[in-house]
Amino acid sequence: MALMAFEVETSGTRRSVLRAAAAGMAALSFGSHAQPAWPAKPVTVIVPFPAGGGTDAFARPLSAQFAKLTGKQLIIDNRGGAGGTLGASIAARAQPDGYTLFMGAVHHAIAPSMYPKLDYDIEKDFVPLALVANVPQVLVVNPKNMPGDFKAFLAQVRAKPAGFNYGSAGAGTSHHLAGELFKQQTKTFITHIPYRGAGPALQDLISGNVDMMFDGLGSSAGHIKGGRIKALMVSGGKRSPAFPDVPCAAELGLPDYTVTTWYGLWAPKGTPADVQARIVEELRKAAATDELKAIWASNGAEFGNLTPAQFGSFVSAEVRRWAAVVKASGAKLD
Repeated sequence: MALMAFEVETSGTRRSVLRAAAAGMAALSFGSHAQPAWPAKPVTVIVPFPAGGGTDAFARPLSAQFAKLTGKQLIIDNRGGAGGTLGASIAARAQPDGYTLFMGAVHHAIAPSMYPKLDYDIEKDFVPLALVANVPQVLVVNPKNMPGDFKAFLAQVRAKPAGFNYGSAGAGTSHHLAGELFKQQTKTFITHIPYRGAGPALQDLISGNVDMMFDGLGSSAGHIKGGRIKALMVSGGKRSPAFPDVPCAAELGLPDYTVTTWYGLWAPKGTPADVQARIVEELRKAAATDELKAIWASNGAEFGNLTPAQFGSFVSAEVRRWAAVVKASGAKLD
């Protein structure tokens, strides 16, 4: 009898263990299928420049539209410093779960040639998502400091070598290299004043502390329209539809002066493929809205219609292109 009781008790214990194991497996199976779809919480976008710059001009409207489409916040985290490389370094080390993204710019294709000891690689430590905006560079001046006509401006700059200065978003940024190219092609010398972002540089331009900037239209457009600064030239071979009265470089005798400022979105390497696809989907929805179309047009910008793979190839080509420009211009960190 004792033996039978032991067998019954053991059998019951086994059934209990089996039931517990089955329940555990079911819970695990249910949990794996019940993962909340992205985004289940607010998403942070690291912008590697202070507020008020060109990256902000596109990141913030995009953030507002994202919230409307998904019901979740897209939080802009401004991390300025070192020509945008500080914020990029922080983003590269972020958890690759889709809740920390990085909105960089053309500056990050220039940085590998200007900063030999970067602790991240824009081509290897991130996955490319989208070319968010592409805008021409514009030469803007403080109208109290400089003539409002390009030919008179150029004559004055040539008459006083080192007598004028230009602000940039930081050493090694497109603003810096655009200035170096201008000096090279016009045979002028203008002193470079680096800032911790386009926003602070623009404020000093408006106040008259610097004479000029080679800026992306995204951050300058509102100030040009408000009369606080004067646009003398847009780069490239055609005028901007947003500012049809501003001549282009080719018209002014600088056919090879082509500099554009572009802004892109990346995720840290290792971000799940399905999350990447969802992010790209929401970006395209946002870009198709009338609100964003109007904002992009007012800033003279176009949304880059590239797949993630095409954007990655574009970035690689830009890294090579700017390496050649840096070498030819002799640009150095100030």
